[in-house]
Order: sequence, then structure tokens, then C-alpha cells
Amino acid sequence: MINTGKLAGRTLFITGASRGIGKAIALKAAKDGANIVVAAKTAEPHPKLPGTIYTAAKEIEDAGGKALPCVVDVRDEKQVQGAVENAVQKFGGIDILINNASAISLTGTLDTDMKRYDLMNNINARGTFLVSKVCIPYLLKSKNPHILNISPPLNLNPIWFKNHVAYTMAKYGMSMCVLGMAEEYKDDGIAVNALWPLTAIHTAAMEMLSGKGSGAISRKPEIMADAAYAVLCKDSKSITGKFLIDEEVLKGEGVTQEQIDQYAFDPNNKDNLLLDFFLDVDMSKKIESKQSKAASSSSSGGDVQPIFDAIVKRLSPELVKSTNSIFQFNLTGPQESVWFIDLKNGSGSAGKGKPSDKPDATLTMDSQHFFDMFTGKLKPTAAFMTGKLKISGNLQNAMKLEKLMTTLKSKL
Repeated sequence: MINTGKLAGRTLFITGASRGIGKAIALKAAKDGANIVVAAKTAEPHPKLPGTIYTAAKEIEDAGGKALPCVVDVRDEKQVQGAVENAVQKFGGIDILINNASAISLTGTLDTDMKRYDLMNNINARGTFLVSKVCIPYLLKSKNPHILNISPPLNLNPIWFKNHVAYTMAKYGMSMCVLGMAEEYKDDGIAVNALWPLTAIHTAAMEMLSGKGSGAISRKPEIMADAAYAVLCKDSKSITGKFLIDEEVLKGEGVTQEQIDQYAFDPNNKDNLLLDFFLDVDMSKKIESKQSKAASSSSSGGDVQPIFDAIVKRLSPELVKSTNSIFQFNLTGPQESVWFIDLKNGSGSAGKGKPSDKPDATLTMDSQHFFDMFTGKLKPTAAFMTGKLKISGNLQNAMKLEKLMTTLKSKL
């Protein structure tokens, strides 16, 4: 999406802007000549994640913007207040707030320790509320004020709670801020909206979460940046209280499907992307249908044994190191049986029966759907959302199977 210059001279306060989606939005706005407050914790390089507030600030200025790097833990009220005051002193005010900072742990109730629970809820829900609260007095003085939370539509389907209720509560806290503040400040002209990706977005954090190779099933963060830009350029009185999806925003701006396909991290895999969480089942069916059309038109039936024979050939110490998980598959239907993939021990193993160690994730599904999933005709997320796949255990570990499925698709 081409820049229009509409954000020139405007000041954006972006949490978590040192990398990923936050930085992508910052760089997009910087091309207009915007002022960017890089509010994030990373002042020193992270051992696993690239980028600091200072390296992000340099990229922003190289792109044509002005940057103010601020060390901010959104859980710390004094740090937030200090960063906002510094931003106002340097740039004269705040026009746009992007609540992007977030923490994630896709664990069930018994596997979620309270330290992790507090971290997610304090960053996602409380942090969003706090930063918004501190910025709003200055947003009220702006000619076109926006708050944009990187959070999902509120979807009360129990499937989004059962496997990671703590994370869902924390993430929905951000979305409830949209619901409430949009109505609260509607008459004051502050637009408060949420933006969420249709598919997984390839970032360093995503790679750390799902393992190397996650790019093959993801889109670039620039799709979120372009969608955010489109929203932020609108009159704040014309759009508020909306739960927006990146692809739908861009199509509303006249971007074609062919242009949207260019956001795929791997262009050859543009029709086989991982759906993001929290989206309606109707949307998952729409994408699943698209993926089915892109898949081979041959019969989806097949024997399970060759799948595991192919998996065994793909096992390696590198795959074990990057995945570090054990999976059990409880298959129902025509080929009712139990299988496993051990990607935690030695060079890995796979076969019929239960694994020798406790599985990190257990996947239950019809053998027909299992075959379709491993041959690229059915995406795991779509299967999960439509009830074809049931997962118990660590959903975060289960996500790592996407990478193995992607490598197998061309072999089967």
C-alpha cells in the first residue's frame, strides 16, 4: 500500500515497537515523516530476539521519521508516565497510540503458573488500559486522535478458551478496552479500534514460539502495518469501536487478492497459510475452502502408514532441537489407531503406538482428516476451529507441527 503523506508530523506512541508488528507500523508511518515513540523494554539485545529500542529508532530515522526511544515496561506506571511526558516535551503532543506490546503462553489451566498468568494479564490487559489512560489527556487535544490495539475480535466460542484460558482472558482484556473506550470517548472524537491478522505473521517472536520454518505458513508483518496505516489515516470520527482484520481492511482500500498474496513470507505457499487465533468459524471455513481448492484435486483418502514412513525419513537432530516436543495421535474412523512422533529425544522417532515418554500434546481426529492435514489439504488451525481436530496438552507445542507438515507436503 502506497504512502500518502497523511501521517507527516503526527506523533505515534507505539508499545513493543522494537521488533515485529510494532516496528513494521513504526517504519510505515516514518515514511510519511511521522514522529515515533519507541516504547519497549529491550534496551539491550535479547539472546533470542533481534532488535532494541535504539536499533529500531535508527531504522525509523533512516526511513524518514523522527524517533524517541524510551525504555518502557507497560506494567510500570511511572515508566509509562515518564515516556509519555518525554514524548509530549519532544514532539508537542500525542496523536496516535498503538497498544502492541503483548505476552503469550498457550497453556492450559494446570500448566499455567501464576507468574506467567500475571505476566500476560499485566502486559496485555492492564498494560493496554494503563498506557491508554496516560495518553488519553493528550489525545483529546489532537485534531485526529486514534487508539489502535493489536487484539482480536471478541469471540465467545468456548474453543478459544478451553486450551489457553489465561492467554485468552489477557488478550480479550485488550479487546474489551476497545469496546469500552470507543463508546466512552466517541463524543470526544477519539477513534478506538482493534486490528488483528487473518493469518499468522512471521516475526522473530513467532519463530521462537513455533520453531524455525514458521515463515512458510505466515505473512510478513508489513500487511499489518499497511492495514494499520489505512485505519490511522481515516477521520477518527468516521471509524471507532471496530474489530478489524488486516486483509479485509486492505480489500476495503481497493487492494486486490493478487496484491495481498505478495505479503506471503513464502510466495510459493501463499494458499497454505496458518490461520490466526480467535477468528469466526465462518471465516475459517472460507479459508479452508480456498486451501482445499489450491490443494491437489486427487482423492484425499490414503493410508496412514506412509505418512509416518515419510516422517521417519525427515527426522533429524536439527528438527528435534528446534521442536523439542512429543506428539501422540489418537486416530478414529476407518483406521482407528494410536501413533506418535517423538521430536524430543535423540534424533527423533515416529511410529505406531504410544510414545515412551509423556506427550506434550495429544491430537485426536478422524484418520481421514489426519491424512488430509499431513498432505496439505486441511490446515490444522482450520481443523481445530471447525472441530475436526481436538488438542489436549500444550497447544503452543502443537503449533510446531505446522513446520513438519509443510516440509512433508511436497513429499506425499
